Amino acid sequence: MAVRLILGLLMTVVCLGIAGRRLFFLVQLGKRFQPLADRQLDTSEAVKAEVSEVAGQRKLLRWTVPGIAHFFVFWGFMVLLFTIVEAFFGLVKADFQIPVLGNYAWFGFFEDLFALLCVAALVVFTILRIQQAPKNLGRKSRFFGSHIGPAWFVLFMIFNVVWTLLAYRGASINAQELHDPANADKMGFLHGAFASQWFASILPKTNLEVWETVFLLLSLAVLLGFTVFVTYSKHMHIFASIPNVAYARRPRALGALEPVYWAGKKIDFEDPGDDDVMGVGKVEDFTWKGLLDFATCTECGRCQSQCPAWNTDKPLSPKVLIMGLRDHALAKAPYIMAAKGEDGEVVTAGLAATAIAEAERPLVGPEGDENASVGEHGIHGTGAIPFDMLWSCTTCGACVEQCPVDIEHVDHIVDMRRYQVLMEGAFPEEAGIMLNNVEHAGDPWGLGRTKRLEWAEELDFEIRVYEGEKIPDDIDYLYWVGCAGALDDTAKKTARAVATLLHEAGVEFMVLGEAESCTGDPARRMGHEFLFQMLAMQNVEVLNEAGAKRIVVTCAHCYNTLANEYPQVGGHYEVVHHTTLLARLVAEKKLTPIQRVDAAVTYHDPCYLGRHNRIFAAPREVLGAVPGARVQEMPRNRERSFCCGAGGARMWMDENLGTRINQNRADEALATTPDIVAAACPFCITMLSDGVAQRQQEGSAAGVQVTDVAEVLLRSVRPDLVDAAAEATA
Repeated sequence: MAVRLILGLLMTVVCLGIAGRRLFFLVQLGKRFQPLADRQLDTSEAVKAEVSEVAGQRKLLRWTVPGIAHFFVFWGFMVLLFTIVEAFFGLVKADFQIPVLGNYAWFGFFEDLFALLCVAALVVFTILRIQQAPKNLGRKSRFFGSHIGPAWFVLFMIFNVVWTLLAYRGASINAQELHDPANADKMGFLHGAFASQWFASILPKTNLEVWETVFLLLSLAVLLGFTVFVTYSKHMHIFASIPNVAYARRPRALGALEPVYWAGKKIDFEDPGDDDVMGVGKVEDFTWKGLLDFATCTECGRCQSQCPAWNTDKPLSPKVLIMGLRDHALAKAPYIMAAKGEDGEVVTAGLAATAIAEAERPLVGPEGDENASVGEHGIHGTGAIPFDMLWSCTTCGACVEQCPVDIEHVDHIVDMRRYQVLMEGAFPEEAGIMLNNVEHAGDPWGLGRTKRLEWAEELDFEIRVYEGEKIPDDIDYLYWVGCAGALDDTAKKTARAVATLLHEAGVEFMVLGEAESCTGDPARRMGHEFLFQMLAMQNVEVLNEAGAKRIVVTCAHCYNTLANEYPQVGGHYEVVHHTTLLARLVAEKKLTPIQRVDAAVTYHDPCYLGRHNRIFAAPREVLGAVPGARVQEMPRNRERSFCCGAGGARMWMDENLGTRINQNRADEALATTPDIVAAACPFCITMLSDGVAQRQQEGSAAGVQVTDVAEVLLRSVRPDLVDAAAEATA
C-alpha cells in the first residue's frame, strides 16, 4: 500500500505540475493580449449557455451521428470522474467507495454503462475519420488541414483511460476478500459493474494486491499523461471551452460587429488618440478572448464544411484561419512574454531564433504572395494569414453558427481587415472604387443623391417625402429604401412592390429621399470603420432630427445595420424587415392575396436576414399565403443557408479565385426545378439573378425568374399591375 501511495502521489505531483505550469503560462500569455472591453460576464446567461452548449451539447447534436458520439464521450468522461475519484482515493484506502452512491449496485452499472458507451463512440469516431479522411475526400473533408496525427492519438488515449480504469476496478473486485474478508460485499457498487466484473473474470486470481496496484498505477499514469498531453494539444478545448462559452457574445457573435477598441477603450473616431491602433495588426492585438478562441478550436471542421469560400475552392477555411492564429500566437509567445528594455523594446537575448523569426513575420501576408497556400498540413506563406484568405470572407456567419464552442470567427476577420484598411491601406484594389463612391456620393455606385427618388416615378400614387421637418404623427413607418432599392434597376422593382403593398394595406409611410445615404454596411464589413462611423453618425443625425421611431427596410444589410449597429452611435429605432411587416399585414387581413400564382417557388435565406437576425418564418409565411404558390426548400436552408456571395463587401470585389459562390447557390436553387427563385435582399437577388442567367445562357433554367418575396405577393394582391407591366414590355 505504501509503495503505490508514494508512486501515485509522485506521478500526480509531477504530471499535474507540468500541466499546471502550461496552464499558468497560457494565462500569463493571455494577460499580454488586449483586455476584453464592454463585455461583462452575465452569470445567468453564462449558466444557461454552459447547460445548453457544454452539458447539453446542443450545437454538436445538430450533426446527428458525430453529435451523439461526442455526447457519449463527454458524458462518459463526466461519469468516469467518479471512477477517477475512486482510483485516487484507492491509493490511500483500498476499499474506498463514493459516499452513499457507492452502496448501490446500480451505481456501478451506471458507471460501466457510460464507459462502454464512450468506447462505442470512439468506434464511431474511428469509422468517421477513416471515411472522411483528407486522403479520401481532399478539400471536401472537414478534417482537411487539421492535425490528424494528434487526433488519432487522442482517440487512442481516451480508449486507454477507459479500459485501464475498468481493469483496475476488476482487480479491485478480485481483491475485495483480501482487503476485507469479513465483509466481501462492502464495495457494493462493484457488484453492479458488469464490465469491471468481466475484467475480474479474466485477470489472474493470484497476487491479487499486486494486480490491483499495477492496474491502479497504470490507470493513473494514463490519465495523468493524457492530462499533460491535452494542455499541449488542440484538445485544450476540454478546459478552454468552458470559459469560452461563458464569455461568448450574446445572444450570438452575429448581427452587429463590435466597435473598435484599443487598450480596453472604444476608439473615438472624431478624436482618436495618437497611440490608438485601429484593428489587429499583431497577434497580441487580439483580446484575451481571442486567444481563448484560438485555444478552444477543436479542429472539428464544422465551420469549414459550411463556409461558402472554402466550398468554392478559395483559400479561406475558418478552421485553418483559427488554427493559423493559434500556431502563430504560440510560436511567438516567448517573444511576447519576453522582458522589455528601458526603451520599451523586447530583450531578445536568450530567445530562440524561431520565436524571433515568428515575431518578425507579419500577421497578414502581402497581396500576391507566391508562397501563400493552404494545404493539408496548414498555412504556408510570408504572413501567418494569407492576404487572399482574409479577403475571401463574405461574413455570412456560417462558421459562427456551426461552431460548437462559440468561436467568433467573423469578429477576428473584420478586426484584421480594419488594421489592413485603416493602418496599412492594404485591401483589394477594386473595393477602393466602392469606398470612394460611398464617401463622396453616398452610395456604392456613385450615382448621387439626386437620383434617389427616381424609383418612385412609375408608381400610381404619391410618395410622401421628408423635407427637413419632423415626421408627422400620422406616419406609421419611415421607409428606408436603401441604395439598391433606390438606384439598382432590379431592386427598384422591389421598392415599388413594397411601397404599393403598404399603400394597399393603408399603411402611412414616408421616405427620406435625398436625405438618405448608405448605411455604411459594406464599408464596415471590409474594415473601413472610419467611413462607417462617418456615414452612421450622419444618418443617425438625420433620423433623430426627423423623429424617426419605426423604420421598415427591404435590404437585409440595411436592416442589420439600422437595428443592431446604429445603437452604437446613438440611433435607437424599431426596425422591421419588409417581409415581417408584410406577413403581419396578411395575417391581419389588411392585404388579401386573391390571384393564383401557379408556380413552384424556392426561397433563399439571406445570411444577414436569417442567420444573423433569425428572421426565417416571415418570408415563408408571405409566400405560403399566395394562392397557387408551391414553396419548396433547398437542401441548405434557414440556419444552414448557403451564402449568395455578396456579403462582407464581396459584392464589390472580383471573384477570381475558385468557382463563383453565387453560381453554386443558383445551381442548388435550380435543382429544385422552380419557376421562381425568391429572396428577401437586393444583394441576394442580384447575385442569384447572375447565376441563373449564366445557366440560361448555357441553355438550361429557361423561364426561371429571380425576384423578391414582396413581388410574388404583389402578383396576387394587385394582378392588374403585373398585367400592365407585361403589356408595357410587349
